[in-house]
Amino acid sequence: MKNDEEAIVRIREFVSELPQAGNAGTSTGSKRNTETTAPDAGAPAERIYEIFPEDHRQPYNMRDVLDCLLDKGHLDEFQADYAKEIITGHASIRGIQVGVITNARGMFRDPAGGSPKFGGIIYTESAEKVAYFIETCNRHRTTLLFIQDVSGFMVGAEAEHSGIIRAGARFVEAMATAMVPKVVLTMNHASGAGYYAMAGQGFDPDFIFSWPTGRMGVMEGESAAQAVFGSQLEKLRAKGEGPGKELETEIDRVKETYDRELDAKYAAARGFVDAVIAPEDTRDALELALRVSLNYSGPHLGQFVLPASLT
Repeated sequence: MKNDEEAIVRIREFVSELPQAGNAGTSTGSKRNTETTAPDAGAPAERIYEIFPEDHRQPYNMRDVLDCLLDKGHLDEFQADYAKEIITGHASIRGIQVGVITNARGMFRDPAGGSPKFGGIIYTESAEKVAYFIETCNRHRTTLLFIQDVSGFMVGAEAEHSGIIRAGARFVEAMATAMVPKVVLTMNHASGAGYYAMAGQGFDPDFIFSWPTGRMGVMEGESAAQAVFGSQLEKLRAKGEGPGKELETEIDRVKETYDRELDAKYAAARGFVDAVIAPEDTRDALELALRVSLNYSGPHLGQFVLPASLT
């Protein structure tokens, strides 16, 4: 801290994030006087349309998006200088305290001089960072908000030597065993094991929302085509040949199938998400989901579980 005044501000912020005595399952700010006006977001929701790229493969500034979603755009970031490809921190939405876990997009240089890291991919350091943050929120009884734009875990010999399997397992274990409510918002990619680690549908979080830009699946169409036809294409290239018309048609068919089934509307039609929402309605939807989650002690009210009164 630069001075005593800054230290006092930080201490007050830490204290405000601690759970209130006697309010099991809630944290400071989770229950507020309904007559109190909740803070506005840091920027109007319509600005998201300017921030978010038309091409889902292009980078953007996730912190600018958070500015449109969080009260006053404020995020008390956790380990801000470590594993910058993933963002964790304490914030509030309409006065309700949440622990935010989201993927940053873009490329991040390693201060130690190692290989750069790509946002949206989970590395050993980011998995360890999130696991520790989830455990902290669980101890403080703070609701977890996962904002997904994840392409999966890093693979390869270097990742395995760094401990990605162990760290990834700890990440998933921390998420799966946390007893606090979990709310999910899919903004863009939600692929592979990264989707499940970020409280994917298989772990039955309390609510799952998606923007129309959400894409949920094992992998993208390009990756699927490479996985299915990669060796065949490699053999053709070694012979100096290209794919024939029949093979190209089959590759296009695989890509088209994946693109169709990745679509948020496809997921919503099958109950994989609770609702597809517009960016400007996100704060309203999240507030409703957070209040329901904090005031309902039963299991997730989804397609697999009905209230006792209806069974």
